[in-house]
Amino acid sequence: MFFMRAYTLTHLSDTVLLRDLAALVAQDRTTTAGLLAHVAEVDARRLYLPAGYPSMYAYCVGELRLSEQGAFKRIRVARTARQFPAIFVGLAEGRLNMSTVVLLAPHLTEETADELLSASAHKSQSEMEQLLAQRFPRPDVPARVQPVVEQLSARTVAFDTTELPAAPAPGVEAPVPPRPNVAPLSPQRFALQLTMGQSMHDKLRYAQALLSHQIPTGDVTQVLERALDALVLQLEKRKFAATARPRPDRRRGTAGRRYIPADVKRAVWERDQGQCTFISETGHRCTACSFLEFDHGAS
Repeated sequence: MFFMRAYTLTHLSDTVLLRDLAALVAQDRTTTAGLLAHVAEVDARRLYLPAGYPSMYAYCVGELRLSEQGAFKRIRVARTARQFPAIFVGLAEGRLNMSTVVLLAPHLTEETADELLSASAHKSQSEMEQLLAQRFPRPDVPARVQPVVEQLSARTVAFDTTELPAAPAPGVEAPVPPRPNVAPLSPQRFALQLTMGQSMHDKLRYAQALLSHQIPTGDVTQVLERALDALVLQLEKRKFAATARPRPDRRRGTAGRRYIPADVKRAVWERDQGQCTFISETGHRCTACSFLEFDHGAS
């Protein structure tokens, strides 16, 4: 019962809760860097062998009770950081995180490490993928639509535009982490991978047929772009009254019902460029789109 109460924090004030959270995050970063340093050294000394395990991965999962994915990532990062020790410092100080290091690992060399680690500071995973796509561009991948027979039912169709295997860590017999659904390949070029049901497949084929005069090849990328153009136009019209021919709005709000005239919606959207205007006490502006309607005043 005592331990359960230790994780009940309803008695803390907002200020104390946020202060403690920041302190715990800093502590966690330091602990993570220390843990990875230990993993790297145990791995280098091969101390898993006298413990009765054939590999560091097996030791992490069997002896340390880490998850399979957790073991894979920590070993990958630990080996990379042992080769480039500045990574340990970056992790402890919060400039780098493990996902960033996993993405960087295949590209780090003695000549490039300092510059790449510096350029990667405080970047999110999506920002890192963009950075690597600019520095190490990959060719476009062919679009294709094919049935998925082995893994899924016959009524499920895969739309796969990319084959992007992740580089495995040497000697680590762990599953490869799944790649994101949308991955940058090179500047302004992205790979998309998804699985569609029969209904979506039929709509795609029908759209290809309807566009056969404009897109004789049936190119999936062009068809999807036209579909998204139409969807975005429809959503913009509904969300903030976007139109090429605005007309005066003579409707009035009724009691108990909030009504925003269309011309006001358009003016606000153009003024704020679609971004939420809330700014915190520390000066941070909310990065969400304005139409998501977050209540920043809620406690």
